[in-house]
Amino acid sequence: MVVERAEAIASVRAALQGAPVVAILGARQVGKTTLARQVAARVRGPTTHLDLEDPDVVARLDDPMIALSSLRGLVVLDEVQRRPEIFAPLRVLADRRPRPARFLVLGSASPPLLRQASETLAGRIAFHELRGFSMGEVGVRRASRLWLRGGFPRSFLARSDAASEAWRRDFVRTYVERDLPALGVTVPSATLRRFWTMLAHWHGQIWNASELGRSMGVGDATVRRYLDTLAGTFIVRVLPAFRENLAKRQVKAPKVYFTDCGMLHALLGIRTHEDLLVHPRVGASWEGLVVGEVIARLGARADECFFWRTHEGAELDLLVVRGRRRLGFEIKRTEGPRVTPSMRSALADLHLDHLDVVHAGAETFPLAERVRAVAFRRMLDDIQPLA
Repeated sequence: MVVERAEAIASVRAALQGAPVVAILGARQVGKTTLARQVAARVRGPTTHLDLEDPDVVARLDDPMIALSSLRGLVVLDEVQRRPEIFAPLRVLADRRPRPARFLVLGSASPPLLRQASETLAGRIAFHELRGFSMGEVGVRRASRLWLRGGFPRSFLARSDAASEAWRRDFVRTYVERDLPALGVTVPSATLRRFWTMLAHWHGQIWNASELGRSMGVGDATVRRYLDTLAGTFIVRVLPAFRENLAKRQVKAPKVYFTDCGMLHALLGIRTHEDLLVHPRVGASWEGLVVGEVIARLGARADECFFWRTHEGAELDLLVVRGRRRLGFEIKRTEGPRVTPSMRSALADLHLDHLDVVHAGAETFPLAERVRAVAFRRMLDDIQPLA
């Protein structure tokens, strides 16, 4: 099975038209190199691919200005987080007129961890975040496989559920033992593995640093640093709380989701669909899947996505704010959703344009004014990308 990531290819190609440097950022093994090759295959002129995990390439780039200045066309720099000092010469090369080359850099760390990229190349670099396969890429018929295995290509495409789980367990081990130390993370691998496993039981819940810290015998600041490490390498999504000047006390702490439900299941010991459907965290797992799919379908940026909850009990699983538009989403793993007082409160207090209740049933239908029930398997038809 071949999965063509057409939207991602088009997005990166458009970014290359407008910026001399484009960064594809995402977790290890999420398909950045494959995407770069697919983009390069559609670009006219010469292309050069330099893998910064290759010792020969690293030696060649000992003086990056000399090594890169003679290249023409599209230059791909893979695993750029291993040589962040390369961003300084990229600034000089990006400012040449006319431009003999454009640069496509691939990294497994977010812009805050690649701080030199955002600071040194300000105004010269565009970022494209690549997640695992989405339902829009693999098709509705494979939604159950996507939920169990997650969207990492090698996990999703594995020959069996057992092979997929084995790959994910290996990923967890190499991530904490090799990938994070390569980024300069000094937390012992056993400690971070323990934190990651404990965090799996908090998936879909409001972050509580004090409780997790007590469980691990460390302070709040330490567990927050662990969380920032996982978020900065695209393993977890930290969904901030939305707050406005309302006559209600609102929750301030964020919610935490694994970005990949397959990785969540590996840490929870879930191996089959049967295991998943009887697991105590099945509802949270499904919520995380739907949150990620809605965000991907809308094409929403991280800074446009929130959740909302008051201390009186009103809540909204996902709020997407773009300009003056406010879209609300509730996620219910039921076939018979209904309007609740909490939804009415969210509609009124947040001034939502409309609220979609994404459910596990087969049909999409109206529930009330500005409220409709959207079947998860019809989401690709019934939820439109943001303009």
